[in-house]
Amino acid sequence: MPNPYFSNLGDFLYVNRTKSGRNEGDYSTVKNFFKRAKLREDIFQDLTFFTKYSVVGDDRPDNVAHEVYDDSSLDWVVLISNNIVNVRDEWPMSQGDFNTYVTEKYANETTLYSGIHHYESNEVKSGDGSVIIPAGLRVGVGQSVSYFDDLSGQQVVRTDIASPITNYMYEEKLNDAKRQIFLLKPSYLNILFDDLVEIMENKKGSTQFLSRALVKGDDIRLYS
Repeated sequence: MPNPYFSNLGDFLYVNRTKSGRNEGDYSTVKNFFKRAKLREDIFQDLTFFTKYSVVGDDRPDNVAHEVYDDSSLDWVVLISNNIVNVRDEWPMSQGDFNTYVTEKYANETTLYSGIHHYESNEVKSGDGSVIIPAGLRVGVGQSVSYFDDLSGQQVVRTDIASPITNYMYEEKLNDAKRQIFLLKPSYLNILFDDLVEIMENKKGSTQFLSRALVKGDDIRLYS
């Protein structure tokens, strides 16, 4: 089922120019990298097209494509399924890259591992198990909560609801959040491929046409 993304890109003639900027009169055929396919915004609301997936360890998009589609060249399907344009910033970093990133961002290990970025709430439940305060909310240091407990019939004051989140924990949480992605189900790949071929054709007057020098990405329909 190989369908490399760039093989579907159309070509255009690029004018060769000298260093002075003068036109030499020759043309080179190059790929039209100004074109970019993307999934329609409304299909993201229809989960029947997708399956949830958690990126494990240092897996790259091509590793995920191999695991799910049995074809690492379909890494572009993984990316457009999540509207990822900048892999460096939008894909979870490997452990090595993450360590390098946080080390360079923070002045020293004390700031990284002991510096407090913010505080988050601990889960607070009443005597009957009802959640009073959910875990993970940003709260102020030393914040407390007071509530009436129906089971005990008493007013309860909790002062231990805030836990410190270090700079390292904060950065790790941001990186781990990128691991939760959606993938187009394999059964819809052929529809995607057919739409991609049609979209990548240069058509005068199409919605992709902005000017003779610039085009924009069009939507892959996934609907007949």
